[in-house]
Amino acid sequence: MLQQTQIARVLIKYPRFLKAFPAIQSLAASPLRRVLSVWHGMGYNRRGLYLQQAAREIVKKHKGKIPKDIQALDALPGIGPYSARAIACFAHGVCEPFVETNIRRAIIHEFFPRKKNITDKEILLILQQIQPLTSNLQREWYWALMDYGRDALKHLPNANRKSKRYAKQSQFEGSPRYIRAKIISYLIANKKATVYELYLSLAKDMHLPDMSESDVETSVSHMAREGLVKRQGTFLTIA
Repeated sequence: MLQQTQIARVLIKYPRFLKAFPAIQSLAASPLRRVLSVWHGMGYNRRGLYLQQAAREIVKKHKGKIPKDIQALDALPGIGPYSARAIACFAHGVCEPFVETNIRRAIIHEFFPRKKNITDKEILLILQQIQPLTSNLQREWYWALMDYGRDALKHLPNANRKSKRYAKQSQFEGSPRYIRAKIISYLIANKKATVYELYLSLAKDMHLPDMSESDVETSVSHMAREGLVKRQGTFLTIA
């Protein structure tokens, strides 16, 4: 939830999500429409989809237990190298070096004051050298490093701008991400719709005279391939 979402919003959504889905099994068994209804407002609905897909994999392949092994975690839908290592570290105390926004900011600030285009590989090498050797201290070390990057450095120029991975986030309103979010919102509220009905709703809401029905169809086609929506004759529903 905290990936590209503000902490204040997550603090509201997280307990509600746990109340709706108190166990891996309940999340896995729920209709996607229900999952996205609870997730609604978090942005990036694919993350809600991947979370449910991961829950189903955990039930099917791991007997409902979240694996400790980093490779097994990495193989779950929606989980990449960072998330796999963060889960292993914070949930299980198995800590290998990993990079996220605040860790990246802290390391660049302290170790690369003049260098630009810094790669995550360079940051991982630093982390390997400076993390505590004692395993029972490593989890607290990464918590502290993330807090340092987020809080102690927040009034300084953003060191992440010197990262090779840095890209300024584009405007959300009117973007393809915005259109996708509005499509999901409409289908949550109305259960089903034609592409034309979605187009009329989006055109009215977004005030974009250049947007066409084919633009909506393009977004819908992408979302159908991802498993977010499905077609039932001329209608679309959440998958």
